[in-house]
Amino acid sequence: MSMNVQAIKAIYFNEMARTRKTLMQSIASPVISTVLYFVVFGSAIGSRIESVEGVSYGSFIVPGLIMLSLLTQSISNASFGIFFPKFTGTVYEIMSAPISFFEVLVGYVGAAATKSLIIGVIILATASFFVDLHIAHPVWMVFFLLMTCVAFSLFGFIIGLWADNFEKLQLIPLLVITPLVFLGGSFYSVSMLPEFWQKVTLLNPVLYLVSGFRWSFFEVSDVSVTLSLLMITGFLLACLLIVWAMFKTGYKLKQ
Repeated sequence: MSMNVQAIKAIYFNEMARTRKTLMQSIASPVISTVLYFVVFGSAIGSRIESVEGVSYGSFIVPGLIMLSLLTQSISNASFGIFFPKFTGTVYEIMSAPISFFEVLVGYVGAAATKSLIIGVIILATASFFVDLHIAHPVWMVFFLLMTCVAFSLFGFIIGLWADNFEKLQLIPLLVITPLVFLGGSFYSVSMLPEFWQKVTLLNPVLYLVSGFRWSFFEVSDVSVTLSLLMITGFLLACLLIVWAMFKTGYKLKQ
């Protein structure tokens, strides 16, 4: 069975066109927010901290800040992308069209992941103006970047399917994801915490993403890189399975 490439392109470019109409909100806002983090944490606080695991504090927080933006933007872009057609009722036109669930998924998640990737690259380029940036493993850095964008866009897609109002759309990103990112070693090494909180932090799945991504820059990590790879791969597969089940049963789509 051949894939309906035209349908995928139509969904993908429609989503990308929506981004072009809201550049300030979609691209400029998260980049400016991250630059402020560099100024406050990297310059103001970083000047008082000599280094973390042999890396200057300003450089140390770069992977964490990029991961913070990637996670929040991937979820936000993908969840709103599928929620809006549900809200307006146009999702039924998509569901009744000769398009498979996989093609719908590729269109929406592909666009959301692309937007997040663009933001991640812009933040990375911006960081080089503030700190001395060295990437020890660029291939693995790109791999973590892509896997995170796709996995969390899938997660955002699930939230968009699940949510039936704007409050629910923001509920999990604000109350769950953002705290997990802040407590996942974005701004510090887990070894800086008391022993009890080190063990508690190991229960935070975001820690494994930040740690693996940071390793690709400086070859320092809080947990095993292999474990980080397994976590992000397992999360992506779990999201794929959930999306498949939601489409298969028509959950929140046939009501």
